[in-house]
Amino acid sequence: MLRDVRHPTPAIPRQASVPATPPAVAIAPVPGTRAAVTRALDIVLTLAGLVVAGPMLAAGWLLARVSSPGPGLFRQQRLGRDGTPFTMLKLRTMRVNCDDAQHREYVRGMLSSGHAAQQEGMYKLTGDPRITRVGAFLRKTSLDELPQLINVLRGDMSLVGPRPPLAWEAEMYRAADRIRFAVRPGITGLWQVSGRSRLSMRQALDLDSDFVRHYGVGQYLTILARTVPALLKGGAT
Repeated sequence: MLRDVRHPTPAIPRQASVPATPPAVAIAPVPGTRAAVTRALDIVLTLAGLVVAGPMLAAGWLLARVSSPGPGLFRQQRLGRDGTPFTMLKLRTMRVNCDDAQHREYVRGMLSSGHAAQQEGMYKLTGDPRITRVGAFLRKTSLDELPQLINVLRGDMSLVGPRPPLAWEAEMYRAADRIRFAVRPGITGLWQVSGRSRLSMRQALDLDSDFVRHYGVGQYLTILARTVPALLKGGAT
């Protein structure tokens, strides 16, 4: 239910599907016991979260729906475990049919420069004209991420894991970065609670890789516990 660091592409109702061939992943899977325990935690905690957050999700959907032309829910193709495409859900925070060229250029520059983010967050631009007034509120409060709880129940995502990338972002990854595809992507993760505004994009990718290499229930619970205060301080997804 936390922000995955903002929409890196324009908020159109449905985005064109990603290439049919996902990135090749030649890495060992996470041991079954740890994966099974974290999956069980995902289901239990997400069901509890939906009970509590259901009214907020409905209110956010209504606000997004009536504030500007377009659907209340935003669907976008991302890459999940094993590089498999899935449809990620968010509340719509942008105007429909916007151009994402500026954002793509920003991400390319961040990946090549190694500099820390100078925008609102690692994957979003300051003063982005595509964002609606209601969308800015939904992002600030992380309400736009609530629909991803449905992705968790579906098995597309976990509460904790690497950020789910777009296909064109993954094309710029180094071979070492692809370890992220050994686990389900998460709503929150290690780099989101490690001072995202002070990190370069490369450092964020390295933290995602470090999360996978040390994947376990203890780390999962620790990141969840750190996410709440980080979110309140404006430092989580």
